[in-house]
Amino acid sequence: MSHDGLNRRAFLRNAGMTALAGAVGSGTSFAGPLAVAGAGLAAANGTFDFDTPYNRFGTDSTKYDQQIRVFGKDSVQVGMGIADMDFKVAPAITKALMERIQHENWGYLDMGGTLGKSMNEHIVSWNKKRYGITVNPESVVMTTGVHPGIVATLRAFCPIGSKVLLNTPTYNGFYGDLTATKTVAEEVPMRLVNGRYSIDFDEFERHISGDTNAYILCNPQNPTGNTWSQEDLLKLGEICLKHRVVVLADEIHCDFVQKGQKYTAFATLPDKAIVNNSITFKAASKSFGLAAMKCAWFFSTNPSFMERIKPYNRADLTTLGIVSSHAAYTGGEDWLNQCVEYIDGNHDFVDQYVAANIPMIKCVKPQGTYLQWLDVSAIADKIGAKDMAAEANKKAESSAGGRGRGAGVTPETMVERYLVRHAKVHLNQGASYGLGGQNHMRMNIATSRKTLEVALNNLANALKNPSPDRTLLNE
Repeated sequence: MSHDGLNRRAFLRNAGMTALAGAVGSGTSFAGPLAVAGAGLAAANGTFDFDTPYNRFGTDSTKYDQQIRVFGKDSVQVGMGIADMDFKVAPAITKALMERIQHENWGYLDMGGTLGKSMNEHIVSWNKKRYGITVNPESVVMTTGVHPGIVATLRAFCPIGSKVLLNTPTYNGFYGDLTATKTVAEEVPMRLVNGRYSIDFDEFERHISGDTNAYILCNPQNPTGNTWSQEDLLKLGEICLKHRVVVLADEIHCDFVQKGQKYTAFATLPDKAIVNNSITFKAASKSFGLAAMKCAWFFSTNPSFMERIKPYNRADLTTLGIVSSHAAYTGGEDWLNQCVEYIDGNHDFVDQYVAANIPMIKCVKPQGTYLQWLDVSAIADKIGAKDMAAEANKKAESSAGGRGRGAGVTPETMVERYLVRHAKVHLNQGASYGLGGQNHMRMNIATSRKTLEVALNNLANALKNPSPDRTLLNE
């Protein structure tokens, strides 16, 4: 079946779509995106179905359809790059959206009304119950995503040209936030020992200068999967407070913590002065698969911080964004708990499968997130990724008459292309996550076990005896 473009007619009749199953020969039937009757409902015993693969092709999905557009027709069978989930959303969310859609008018939303007030109340209660965070309801500010909230905060605290600290490898979206605010990344590479990352606090402090105004903390850390301990956070907080560096805590991955690990919210630290030097950013989007709904929020225990940020925050919220997030917090907890447990099982499955079948990939089970951070240095060496990247950049430089700066192709770009070409699996290239991301790829495992197995089988077959593929230079 063709995946390039959005086939509207097929999209509307796709209750029996089997695109992925047909492409890989798994024999698995995929329910279509619009088959909403009973979508995601819990079984009689209260369990939800995360095992049945759910086809997302033909829905303008960044994770799937964009990769087809970039790499070509039928190039990708399993998208494992973009960090969103392949599951049907919690049934409480679908139910709430369907009910609201019955009212066929989409005028301006009054956030001071019943829905907005209830949303605020449930943000407070959700955080207290799940994370032990005491959130002052008056401090909560809604925004259209974590990115707009971070951008507003950077504009409030960081003059143009000033520096923002990042522990790398870190979420590549932060670099876009810095570009939007005309601030500069001050990258502090983490130490990597036996597959596990840690922060060198002395090195962290040495990177602070007079024009360093903010530090973006990723907790849990994307892409490495660290869940920072209270001790880690206190050390970071002490250093930042000492140097008047404001902490921006992006904690959007906080619900995905593996068994035996713990998420410590920055706002729960025992030192009030450290907490008062921070702003926390959260959303239901990562936990419940609501990225397209564009709804997030942030708060601080420091009222002056919030008043400073508000003039820069324009929250053009959507009704359905609020409806879906509200439904997640009021009726989605059982679904989320089961989802987290399922993904923890996926992590175990990946670790065991890779160790047994793909010796060219090294991975260490993360402490948090639904992401695997893969060491692909052996693959890069085997396919000559470094030389091909250099050749691609030299060719681009020559085409520009010596006036350009190359094509910006990294060895990880070549690994990305190789895996799409030979395994039909798309992963995100590690170099995009800053210093220390070299020789790595990020893999999103928030999908059905069957889909995960298809992807890993494809990778194993493609990497039995990899060799240079010069046709990748033409992409």
